[in-house]
Amino acid sequence: MNAFCCKLDFKRKHPLYLQLYSLLVEEIRTDNLKVGERLPSKKALCAQLGISQSTVETAYDMLLAEGYIRSVPRSGYYVCQLERLEPSECSPPPSITKAKQSEQPYRFYFSTSAVDTSAFPYASWAKLHKEVMYQNPDLLQRGDPQGDNCLRQSLCKFLREYRGVHCSPDQIVVGAGIEYLLDLVIQLLDQDAVFALENPGYDTTYHIIRNNSRLVVDIPLDKDGMDVGALSQSNATVAYVTPSHQFPMGVTMPIGRRTQLLKWASESPGRYIIEDDYDSEFRFNIRPIPAMQGLNLHSKVIYVGTFSRSIAPSIRVAYLVLPPVLLNRYLKKFTFSSSTVSRFEQHTLCRFLDSGLFSRHLNRVGNLYKQRKDYVIEQLHRAFESKISIQGDNAGLHFLIQIKNGMEERELIQRASHQGVKINGLSRYFRGDLDGCPPSTLVLGYAGLSQEELNQSVALLKDAWS
Repeated sequence: MNAFCCKLDFKRKHPLYLQLYSLLVEEIRTDNLKVGERLPSKKALCAQLGISQSTVETAYDMLLAEGYIRSVPRSGYYVCQLERLEPSECSPPPSITKAKQSEQPYRFYFSTSAVDTSAFPYASWAKLHKEVMYQNPDLLQRGDPQGDNCLRQSLCKFLREYRGVHCSPDQIVVGAGIEYLLDLVIQLLDQDAVFALENPGYDTTYHIIRNNSRLVVDIPLDKDGMDVGALSQSNATVAYVTPSHQFPMGVTMPIGRRTQLLKWASESPGRYIIEDDYDSEFRFNIRPIPAMQGLNLHSKVIYVGTFSRSIAPSIRVAYLVLPPVLLNRYLKKFTFSSSTVSRFEQHTLCRFLDSGLFSRHLNRVGNLYKQRKDYVIEQLHRAFESKISIQGDNAGLHFLIQIKNGMEERELIQRASHQGVKINGLSRYFRGDLDGCPPSTLVLGYAGLSQEELNQSVALLKDAWS
């Protein structure tokens, strides 16, 4: 090929070498430049297009590096053989249709996952984070896969004092959220493990386990939590429980039921309990019950906790306490990887715990949420008098409300939605039949709404349900 017909736009901001490169790629892909065909020499192309030799050299070097052309010493550049893609192979990917948004956005949402962002300790957290960044440049390097030792030591002390958990820092694994850590635990357990989940329960846990191709059995609840009789009759080897404040029923598992579960786990070497200490920080009218892990005499409890509720969901710091057997498996399988939590966040949290700031923050937000919970329940009773009943309000950041006005759950939700209020029904968290689901019952999370917003939303619910 002695000449090349192309036109460069000298007025465009796009560099000339990229324009030339793109034009040549298009010529090769469309087969206008045939396999084995010789490209013009650099000097010839410079003279033809009126550009510098460095521009042509850069474009040719890019084509050479990507395999579009090859260089033959003392001969020139030649077009390489390329696989021609069928039209179906190079067609654009199908568009992804997202869930259609509501035409009228909700004014208020009684979310069970939201927290009060105004309660976040902005000043103290920012101060500690700044100190950590400027005083510890070595934190830019990789840290311990389990999480930095200083944080694991602080967590060990915190868990012993607040939750009665007995462990060493070596047993703790820090990770970015309970979802990630649950994925890790599933890989540590036997391949044929069968997971027993509370029904009703947290949807995400169910989907994570199923996405890992593990078997799940649903175990019903009674007034004390997971039914151990039903658990014993199942083929489950791992029981996932939220004993401090069961979601969504709000049951606090008494010591008798906890010991029954521990006995079940001790009866077979392959059995374990995953104790998700959900909402354990917030106890209002009852004394805190120590974690099951502290009662564990046979190292059968995998303890899981997070700071998503007590500090903020976006902090993404969660932790595992592994029994010795599973810790050995972890050390064999996962020490090659890096921690999924930023070391700066780890050390900021470490200082937050060690300085006593977290304890003070927990007391402050605990009082705030208790006042908010008492306020919204008072407003609900004023609005509906004897037509409601409340359950599960002694702990955590949500409770159940049963409406006794003759409307079914679906109608209650729809009428609230028409008033701009979103609230979830209890039946949403049941898997399978709804035989044990109380009628006309909703799950009300209140932490993400201010007192004024709670007042307005209750007034809207009164209009919706009257």
